[in-house]
Amino acid sequence: QVRLAESGGGLVQTGGSLRLSCAASGIIVRSNGMAWYRQAPGKQREWVATITIGGSTNYADSVKGRFTISRDYAKNTVYLQCDRLKPDDTAVYYCKPIGYNDWGTGTQVTVSS
Repeated sequence: QVRLAESGGGLVQTGGSLRLSCAASGIIVRSNGMAWYRQAPGKQREWVATITIGGSTNYADSVKGRFTISRDYAKNTVYLQCDRLKPDDTAVYYCKPIGYNDWGTGTQVTVSS
């Protein structure tokens, strides 16, 4: 059974940084592409970033240059480093293995202006 535990969210001011973590079990991070999504209040969930099995990364235009996705094989964990945060980044952030429909409970990121 796939389990995903996101953490690292919080309240930060505009321009601040957070590092989100996604600890995975039931799946091997190094053998799967992984993605981060987010859902803001009243909006649909949207894709944020992807890291492929080979290590290639892709980002939504809204976060490109500010967010960085990475992974730690030893910890079986995927990270999302969020820098230069903006109020529009306020959302619940989720990770998901590509090709699976399993979701964690997410971690709340709130950016104050």
